Amino acid sequence: MANTEMLTALNEQIKHEYFSSYLYLSMSAYFADMGLSGFAHWMRMQAEEEMLHVNKMYDYVIARGGKIKLYAIDEPQAEWNSPLDVFNFGLDHERYVTGRINSLMDLALKTKDHAAHSFLQWFVNEQVEEEESFTDIINTLKLVQGDGRGLLLVDRELIARAAPSIASATTA
Repeated sequence: MANTEMLTALNEQIKHEYFSSYLYLSMSAYFADMGLSGFAHWMRMQAEEEMLHVNKMYDYVIARGGKIKLYAIDEPQAEWNSPLDVFNFGLDHERYVTGRINSLMDLALKTKDHAAHSFLQWFVNEQVEEEESFTDIINTLKLVQGDGRGLLLVDRELIARAAPSIASATTA
């Protein structure tokens, strides 16, 4: 059985991962309303990836003998000023999640929960990837500077994002 404090913190993180999925689904709807199907698809895949994170943590808590407690999720923002604004908001959110994951790692070290430390290392690496993905798109959007033709080209690029797979979420 894992450390009780760690299991409580992981249950709290599950709530934040659910919220992340909910937020990205809201962003997807925002883009769909704008007629940017590639942007909408990219965010929809991001929402699905967050659900894989939820399930990974959920399964870990159960495997370690913990009890799942599902907390209420806040309503996500639904309106932004531009596609660039959406991705800046997303990057800020990912940085927030990175801070939460880092705090979980600190707790694993403090409580000498080596299994949790090992488990959380995947999330540390995942957060590097998440922040990089948002930053790359932000940099592209800055180059486009709101030009409609440029946005359509980015939109066509983003629609190519593949669905996240369970295999990628379970790789340590």
